[in-house]
Amino acid sequence: MPLEDINTQAWKVYGQRQLARAYTPPIPDRMSWTPWEGVGPGAEILGDITGRRVVDIGSGAGHHAVHLVQAHGARVTGIELSPTQHERAVSTHANVHDVEFVQGDAAEYLARAEPFDAAYAIGTLGFIDPHRSLPALRDGLRPGAPLILSLLHTDLHGIGPSTEVAPREQMILLRDDPPLPTQMWVLAPQLWEDLLTEYGFRVETIDLLHHPDESASVIQQLIRARRLPDRPLRISSRPRSTKAPTAHAAVGVGAILLSEQGVLLGRHHRGTLELPGGTVEAGESFEAAVIRELAEETGLIAHVGDIRLLGTLVDHVGGVLRVTVGALVRAWQGQPATQLDESVGDWAWHPLDQLPDGLFVCSAQILTAWRPELAIDHPPAHFTHFAPGTPSTPVDTLA
Repeated sequence: MPLEDINTQAWKVYGQRQLARAYTPPIPDRMSWTPWEGVGPGAEILGDITGRRVVDIGSGAGHHAVHLVQAHGARVTGIELSPTQHERAVSTHANVHDVEFVQGDAAEYLARAEPFDAAYAIGTLGFIDPHRSLPALRDGLRPGAPLILSLLHTDLHGIGPSTEVAPREQMILLRDDPPLPTQMWVLAPQLWEDLLTEYGFRVETIDLLHHPDESASVIQQLIRARRLPDRPLRISSRPRSTKAPTAHAAVGVGAILLSEQGVLLGRHHRGTLELPGGTVEAGESFEAAVIRELAEETGLIAHVGDIRLLGTLVDHVGGVLRVTVGALVRAWQGQPATQLDESVGDWAWHPLDQLPDGLFVCSAQILTAWRPELAIDHPPAHFTHFAPGTPSTPVDTLA
């Protein structure tokens, strides 16, 4: 039997027993969030509910709902899944103005109802899977509406709350009758806060309310939360100011091409020997920058699937932060050749055990990040590996 069906059956039997006794709880003089009178706050934690639409989740015999109508001027809808508990409420309070009692599933009802101004559940929400009840409450409340939850924290046997979102067996106790087994989500306060936050609420306070008999172990949680405003489908961004940012970093790529003859290096007109590469242009992925620079400088053609990003190297030159992304090009078409109007040319293959002196610092850093055993001296740089197969994704494609 599904877990919540176990609970439905238990509360149906409970209601039958109370109907057989003809027991109707009195309308309280003061709202109580625990089974013990005088412990904790009253209805004031709901805020000003005069004329407001309030929903009672698991309204039972209906006495709390009637109190809010008569003492605080609220308009209350009590939702109760158990048909016998619903019968108790209707048979006693059907003629009370501004209160209605609905028999059915709370999540299904809230999905089609006009959003309420406040909601509360006294000891009842723990009998519903929070992954079902909390999103329903979010959708069933207007932005800014309070949600007050009274929940079991520690039971009569001293068993405290769980740190996992999983139910456990708890008993409904009724004098002179056998206990009724239920499945209940008895969760730690932090876990309830995490769940409420996940489903669009801000938790304001969580209080632990103890039994007035100090020898009793049972503790109730009282959670005060508020439904957050709806967020837009997409979050906007904006610059800090209309002024262009001050340039303080340089971002480039360097490509390693390894053939049977060795690694490809070209000579810059200033004399250094370098890997193919250069500056990353605006809106360009690292792979695209490698492919473009390779074609511009050497005439070689590569494709995105041929590029494996190795990681980032970070160092400082003349007060400017320099970020260089190394890449391994695993396949290409064509033969390397000097290109007109390019500052690097005279491309040649160099065996790894016969690398020339005068390597450009960034190229040297990339080569030793790739092969740490290479005996190349260069200024230090911080290297962060990319996971194998990590692609770079332009920001405008992220959703």
